[in-house]
Amino acid sequence: MATTEEFEAAVKAVNTLSRTPSTDQMLELYGLYKQATTGDASGGRPGLFDPKGRAKYDAWASRKGMTADGARAAYVSLAKKLGA
Repeated sequence: MATTEEFEAAVKAVNTLSRTPSTDQMLELYGLYKQATTGDASGGRPGLFDPKGRAKYDAWASRKGMTADGARAAYVSLAKKLGA
């Protein structure tokens, strides 16, 4: 499990990567971040005229039931793979 400090350091490192991660990687990071900081997805899924919002919501909702500790650990692991 990743500590809160490791998670926060990984978030900062991802924000300063020299190479922007792919769209899929960014969505995975977003979903893990939201699950770690907010918990399960809430609210309605954005409509068809908001494809970006819909993709982000889906990335978050796909983590439903994952614990905050698990999401933090997965985020840190992915950040390390991305070179953060």
